[in-house]
Amino acid sequence: MHTDLCDRLDIEFPIFAFTHCRDVVVAVSQAGGFGVLGAVGFTPEQLEIELRWIDEHIGDNPYGVDIVIPGKYEGKSTGETDPKKLEEMLKKMIPEQHRAFARKILDEHHVPDLPTGEERRHELLGWTEATATPQVEVALKHPKVKLIANALGTPPQEVIDHIHAAGRLVSALCGRADQALKHKAAGVDIIIAQGTEGGGHTGEIGSMVLWPEVIDAVAPTPVLAAGGVGRGRQIAAALGMGAQGVWTGSIWLTVEEAEASPEQMDSYLQATSRDTVRSRSWTGKPCRMLKNDWTVAWESEESPGPLGMPLQGMLVSEAMSRVHRYPKPAQKVAFNPVGQIVGAMNEKLAVRDVIYTLVEEYVDAVDRLQKMQG
Repeated sequence: MHTDLCDRLDIEFPIFAFTHCRDVVVAVSQAGGFGVLGAVGFTPEQLEIELRWIDEHIGDNPYGVDIVIPGKYEGKSTGETDPKKLEEMLKKMIPEQHRAFARKILDEHHVPDLPTGEERRHELLGWTEATATPQVEVALKHPKVKLIANALGTPPQEVIDHIHAAGRLVSALCGRADQALKHKAAGVDIIIAQGTEGGGHTGEIGSMVLWPEVIDAVAPTPVLAAGGVGRGRQIAAALGMGAQGVWTGSIWLTVEEAEASPEQMDSYLQATSRDTVRSRSWTGKPCRMLKNDWTVAWESEESPGPLGMPLQGMLVSEAMSRVHRYPKPAQKVAFNPVGQIVGAMNEKLAVRDVIYTLVEEYVDAVDRLQKMQG
């Protein structure tokens, strides 16, 4: 299991692992893959702490950072670049009706209020160019960060140019071939084609249809296959189609190194592939997660309807904090982003064991194909 990207990034396996947990980043990269830290939930100061810790524990292995600069979001047209001013402006755009509805859901499920002093100070996280750009600046100060990925849309040209000037690679996710072509035209180095089966923000096209469409459209630009990948056989299929590797995320939510409450971990381990839904109820854009009372409530007739990004994320910041603070009573309304591969995530394993199992299954799949050729 070796592609040109392995040589380009000096890694053993073309298995890219998106995670919000620094321990998983380190474990994946040490096992031969490429760990990528999701930065959206961190302030620049917090991100610096996380990256410094990773640098101290990852050895000589490279890793990446994932940011979120959507192609479209509320407040973008204002051109405001000051994060504090943008946050204050966006706060005024959130109707009290929506805040009351979110609190009502939590109160009906007996999720306690936050203790005094634990209220989230900043509602606007890294969901905009104004807040994600400082994260990029922090990441570029760390030489072991070899890749900056953008989770939504084509990154702004000045951001791409700045990353390239620092000698790093840029990748971006897409859910359609036309989006991939925009990435390529902007100079994105690695395009990640994510099918609808994936966790988090996804489009509507299935992986088996999307992957070859994007690979053919942007050739020879390297493509990573994403969306429901959690088996070595899927990696063999992706590389057989012409992908240079795979982008994975959900399968790292239930590893031993993952930072998750026992309640959230149990929700993932017990779920089936039928238990996910694409919902705008947490971020404002279609995002695949476990279906529960929260997602159902936002689709009900009583719901005022989700706001656009980043307003919905700002609106539910209090809910996110309460759910994180009290995971046991909050699981029926918790934010559990995950792809349809969750049905196969029924055992808690170490990262290294997951990597090696993927490789072994890949080898078995390739052997079967070779035997069929005689």
